[in-house]
Amino acid sequence: MAYNTDVRKIYSDQLEELKGLGIFKEERAICTPQDSEIEVESPIGAEKKRVINMCANNYLGLSSHPEVVKAAHEGLDVRGYGMSSVRFICGTQDIHKELEKKLTEFLGTEDTILFPSCMDANAGVFEAILTEQDVMIADRLVHASIIDGMRLCKAQNDSYKHSDMAHLEEKLQLHQSATGGKRMRVIITDGAFSMDGDLAKMDKIVELAEKYNAMVFVDDSHASGYIGKTGRGSHEHFGVVGKIDIITTTLGKALGGASGGCVSGRKEIVEMCRQKARPYLFSNTVAPVIVEGALRVLEIISKSTARRDKLEENTKFWRKGLTEAGFIIKEGETAIVPVMLFNAKLSQDIARDLYAEGIYAVGFFFPVVPKGQARIRTQLSAAHEMHHLEKALAAFIKVGKKYDILGKTKQEIIDKYGM
Repeated sequence: MAYNTDVRKIYSDQLEELKGLGIFKEERAICTPQDSEIEVESPIGAEKKRVINMCANNYLGLSSHPEVVKAAHEGLDVRGYGMSSVRFICGTQDIHKELEKKLTEFLGTEDTILFPSCMDANAGVFEAILTEQDVMIADRLVHASIIDGMRLCKAQNDSYKHSDMAHLEEKLQLHQSATGGKRMRVIITDGAFSMDGDLAKMDKIVELAEKYNAMVFVDDSHASGYIGKTGRGSHEHFGVVGKIDIITTTLGKALGGASGGCVSGRKEIVEMCRQKARPYLFSNTVAPVIVEGALRVLEIISKSTARRDKLEENTKFWRKGLTEAGFIIKEGETAIVPVMLFNAKLSQDIARDLYAEGIYAVGFFFPVVPKGQARIRTQLSAAHEMHHLEKALAAFIKVGKKYDILGKTKQEIIDKYGM
């Protein structure tokens, strides 16, 4: 085996350093379906533990919904397990077209194309539609998959300060000028920011796009299904449905929690993706079982907003409880509620102690978030009942008291634990 022993030592040393710093990521195996309560195996082989799950993207609680599971079973029996092909050869069933049509209706766009994941959608869309004559102007906190997609594209990369509309306008003016002018300017943002839980100012972004003749791209993965009056997403929340040129989103969060993603928007852009997007052309089709499950999810959430409404109430309770207890949280309206700890090891230690209390939450630190911005990202679900949230809040308060962080300022926490 051509594996240099020096190379082995380089990686071994790096892994040991991560362990020494207390920031080595462990993976715990879940032994039950995804839900508000799950059974988890310890990575060191201890007994299985039943815990309240506060870190899943299962916003509407549909990952294990009986109707969704039933639809998936039926799809497996009728359509088979997989397609063994890409879409343009022999990998398109009628249900793929049906799901694309339903997503188009749900998102209020002109057309939709399915991808194996939203990461693939973000990796493929820019290269398919932009050239070196164009410029992409992205919010500095966009998802990592968007950054990767931008790197794969020949268009110029630029950015604006997070949610800073004045800075965005400066960049639009720069790239519209006679000296720095570009053929197309694309404003790129998350709809709901995955690490901070805040919403992009979609109404202001659209206003600037119209003023400077720019396109708007939004990754709405953490908003689709529950943000907005009927859960259509950030564009519905801000009243700009039909004014977004490109929406990417996922079937792996609120919309069933399995896998699969899409590009939805202007029909010409979608068709360009069908013709040129490499992750679409060179990846297997989304499995029929996932397509059938996703169709049932869209049917459920289109009939009623009950799950979306319950999630909103759960989120309000959780944000209020953490704030009154003295935790520092990021402001926002989404079901993503980051508890700020600033120190990477502290985030790991608190997550470990919460687990001992029966609460499953994960510490996030660099490179997932910027250095000095370590946190525990909590996520709410419509599957959470009030007794789940009350128990979780009590555990957070107990552990917060242990580490003396309740009611403390950011600087006081940093002075005690470092960054």
